[in-house]
Amino acid sequence: MYRIALWIIALFCGHGAFALQLAAGEKPSILMIYADDIGYEALNCYGGLDFKTPRLDQMAAAGMRFSRAYASPVCTPSRVSLHTGLYTTRHGHLGVLPVHHGTRQKVDFQKMPTFAQLLRSGGYTTSVTGKWQLATLQVWPDHIRDAGFDSWCIWQIWRDGNKTLRHWYPTLNEDGRVREDIADRFGPDVLADYVIEQMTEAKAAGKPFFILHNELLPHDPIIETPDDRALGRQAQLGNMIHYMDKLVGRLLDAVETLGIRDNTYVVFMGDNGTHDVDFKNPKSGQPHELKHTRHTIAGNVNGGKFQLNDAGTHVPLIVWGPKSVPRGAVCDDLVDVVDLFPTFCELTETAIPASLSIDGRSIVPQIHGRVGTPRAWVHHGIAGKGENLFDGSWRLFRKDSKLLDARNLPAEPPAGKASEQIDAVKNRLGLIFEKITPTGPRPPEPFPAKVLGRE
Repeated sequence: MYRIALWIIALFCGHGAFALQLAAGEKPSILMIYADDIGYEALNCYGGLDFKTPRLDQMAAAGMRFSRAYASPVCTPSRVSLHTGLYTTRHGHLGVLPVHHGTRQKVDFQKMPTFAQLLRSGGYTTSVTGKWQLATLQVWPDHIRDAGFDSWCIWQIWRDGNKTLRHWYPTLNEDGRVREDIADRFGPDVLADYVIEQMTEAKAAGKPFFILHNELLPHDPIIETPDDRALGRQAQLGNMIHYMDKLVGRLLDAVETLGIRDNTYVVFMGDNGTHDVDFKNPKSGQPHELKHTRHTIAGNVNGGKFQLNDAGTHVPLIVWGPKSVPRGAVCDDLVDVVDLFPTFCELTETAIPASLSIDGRSIVPQIHGRVGTPRAWVHHGIAGKGENLFDGSWRLFRKDSKLLDARNLPAEPPAGKASEQIDAVKNRLGLIFEKITPTGPRPPEPFPAKVLGRE
């Protein structure tokens, strides 16, 4: 009777299938696929015209697509913001951690707690794959466990004093040991196997899981995929994106086959914009970096990763899974990567300690097709270029107060001459910048535009 009463209350409160799921006492599982170096414009469902992404398009057609999701334009700032729910100014990692140089530096997740730590404490099995450039594993072998993950299959960048590979002949560290059985395999395939194994084991154990699948594709170097080798064709960025898309489809199929879709949220997101790497020269075999214009139905996208603009920060975000996620829906609210921390906690009924000051705002209502509290701005940062705020129409840089006009994306030219309107925008966003500091209280709520007096 108690569960029936809960279901009736939730139904009249408008929570629908999500509330029914909670009433049944089953905590949902989450698989997050975090793709490496892919902007929104690479996907057909976002209007992209250059690459083939049929499985991601199907995922969007059967789930919720967020049209305006943003992250910092390079891996370390973006990924630390994901794990900690903090803007780059607050976590302090604006540059790429030099793991490729064997640094002893690490991201200190004891000082900056992660959502994975909270979920694990709440009974979730937690695992992570792929790219972990947040510490050198040979120096800090327990770093992943300290970050909140009990199991992992991670690319170990250094081994016995030598740098390693991630694609063909991969060096993957699984739970503290380098795998010796995968020398002839394609690294991304091995990771997909691991994710499916983790989901299978969690189901058998009757435990909810959180898996952060740091997909290695389509990050350079531009290499042949298994499909390229089978077809005898040249390696290309587009082929890497298409193979990544196939692997996403394989994981979605596994969720269906395991019979866990009704209680499993699958989240696909890019960590930053697409890199301007186009092809491998068949003569030299060396990757060549080219300025590559990508085409969308809305216009050309120029630039990408490393650039503090829309091309470098605008990423895909798709949520798929339970019936509570409306099919084919599109949400135009601004979303910042820091919002994933409280979203995962709310989906899993995990309490965030009052003492933990994070910057994210949950998008659980939007995931379920309800009206949430939309942001009026998102925040990005990268070493050398500082930080900026983007309100959906204008982009202001803290460093030099430069203002970009983003009202007709993907075009984003410098704002025109000083005017009453431009001065008002700079003043409004400048006041927010003053409250986003490395230390001190949590920055102001990113209230809807009307609260901030934006026209």
